[in-house]
Amino acid sequence: MRTRFGEFRFNRMEFAGALGDLGALLPISIGLIMLCGVSAIGLFFCVGAFYILGGLYYRVPIAVQPMKVIGAYALAASVSAVQISAAALLVGLILLAIGYSGLIGKLAALIPKSVVRGVQLTTGVLLMSKGAGFVIGNTVFQKIQGASEPFLAFSSIGPVSVGLILGVAGLALTLFLLNNQKIPAAMVIVFGGALCGFLLGGGSGLSQISAGLHFPDFLPAGVPGWSDLVFVMFAMVLPQIPMTLGNAVIANRDLSGDYFDKESERVTDKALCLSMGFANLASFLLGGMPMCHGAGGLAAHYRFGARTNTSNIFIGAVFLLLAVLFGDGLLPIVQLLPLGILGVLLFFAGGQLAMSIIDIKNGKDLFTAMTVLGVAQSSNLAWGFIAGIMVAYVFKSGRASI
Repeated sequence: MRTRFGEFRFNRMEFAGALGDLGALLPISIGLIMLCGVSAIGLFFCVGAFYILGGLYYRVPIAVQPMKVIGAYALAASVSAVQISAAALLVGLILLAIGYSGLIGKLAALIPKSVVRGVQLTTGVLLMSKGAGFVIGNTVFQKIQGASEPFLAFSSIGPVSVGLILGVAGLALTLFLLNNQKIPAAMVIVFGGALCGFLLGGGSGLSQISAGLHFPDFLPAGVPGWSDLVFVMFAMVLPQIPMTLGNAVIANRDLSGDYFDKESERVTDKALCLSMGFANLASFLLGGMPMCHGAGGLAAHYRFGARTNTSNIFIGAVFLLLAVLFGDGLLPIVQLLPLGILGVLLFFAGGQLAMSIIDIKNGKDLFTAMTVLGVAQSSNLAWGFIAGIMVAYVFKSGRASI
């Protein structure tokens, strides 16, 4: 059914594609709620609304993810909820300024295609590595919790971790079902994983849930002070901006064009900056988390079956309903999914994104993309992005070769 909001296809593949990015979304979200005191209802309400509104505007699948640099630092340093809301405010204002001023168009014109491919390759490899980490049980979040599967009744069977067993089984099952139209891989993995989580004791907190009507509070963490704003600007926001522009704007727009061609005409650099800017201001007001349109998330949705913005309607409605019906008590529901299963989704999403590099044929372009990867692995994607631009322009000057 085609409407002015896009083509809607209410089928199992769109629903499966809607579930594809849970591996990136849930671990950081749960960590921010549990370790930093972020409001569960505010966080998931904003995620759900951003998914739906983004899908309706862009008319093609669009991802909603936590901002990785901010999320990782917040979890590692256990920053407060008010500081996370301050980060959402500042990053939202910066993105709006970059979008409305037209600066993003000038920046995008200066970024060579090889650097964009390097960002996509790097993000894909990082997602695959993080996915494998969740399966093995050695991510920062799992170490903080002191268990590979902190929400299950037990984390190991003898010397073998439950997450590893579930993850290996999930990886094998996904390989067999990845291109199956009748039995979508993501649906089997997510619902099968949730069932395993329930049977392994992950549903112990479900008895405390009471349904009702709940809506986010206004500024639930309070108003950030000047010290909070200064701290998060230098510790989290400034390191996040280059990664957001490289991955969530330029690389995301490029990938959307590859996947959906003319259907993605609304996915522009300016529009992405503005939608993320407004979403983060809403997140500040309602107690959510800093959010972006990650290219890895788009690859995840596409890999598992999303071809229209119906996938956004599906997953957005799920999160909105959970938030409104269960409020802050919804956490035990999302904790049903074992981290090993979320790692499987993350692993395949990363693989899909990393394969964007397949169209690079030129040795200089390939070296540039690998430079982004190499530098990012030893520091972060922001520095990899900058290093890739420098190398690309050295090659473009004609003074160097490889």
